[in-house]
Amino acid sequence: MDVNPYAAFPGVTYEEAAFLGQMTAGLSETQKRSFTAIYAGRRRDPQDIMLVTLLGFVGIAGVQRFLAGQIAMGLIYFFTAGFCFIGTIVDLINHKTLANEFNQKMAYESLDIARMHA
Repeated sequence: MDVNPYAAFPGVTYEEAAFLGQMTAGLSETQKRSFTAIYAGRRRDPQDIMLVTLLGFVGIAGVQRFLAGQIAMGLIYFFTAGFCFIGTIVDLINHKTLANEFNQKMAYESLDIARMHA
């Protein structure tokens, strides 16, 4: 049985590991290693997103949006106290979705870079 190497990422779900396995199915071993190294440095753990979202309740709202690559929303959250904490509560509930959307973008970017290197 072939073990999915992407299952070793912290906080990875079965769906994410399967998605990454399908994305990299046609790559050579060198390209897969390159992809794994690039993606590992770029992906965000959903638990990290949740923890920084909790910072929004003590005065530093929007950090989760900066980590998710949404700079404009991060600034809006910062200056409006997370839309008066409502946006922060919504992000706390949806922290996995924020992380998954960001990780998918990073997976596609990492795949493009890995294909160029080989």
